[in-house]
Amino acid sequence: MSSRKLLTDFFVLMALTTNVSFVVFPNGVELFVTVVTNLAATLLKVGEGRVLSAELMATGLVADLHLIPALYFFYSGNPAEAVSLAWGALAANVVSVLLVVIDTVLKSYMEEE
Repeated sequence: MSSRKLLTDFFVLMALTTNVSFVVFPNGVELFVTVVTNLAATLLKVGEGRVLSAELMATGLVADLHLIPALYFFYSGNPAEAVSLAWGALAANVVSVLLVVIDTVLKSYMEEE
């Protein structure tokens, strides 16, 4: 097991769960943690040698480009707009987790052959 893959997968799942947490219970600290974990997950995806690495990077960038403006809207007094942007990031994070699972299955299948 690769420690880099483990760390990347951890942050991908952490990004999803913190995003869900913010959508369910919107507060500034939770949004900040969500942004940080999403950025960390995106940075860890750089240079990953996965079958679906481009798709994984795209989902990370989409989530980041939803959450960074959400941070601005939340702290400028428009939490409803922040939550709606967080829903978009949540969709990207769900796709990201699905891609991680698919990539793991594909890699296991390719190693068997």
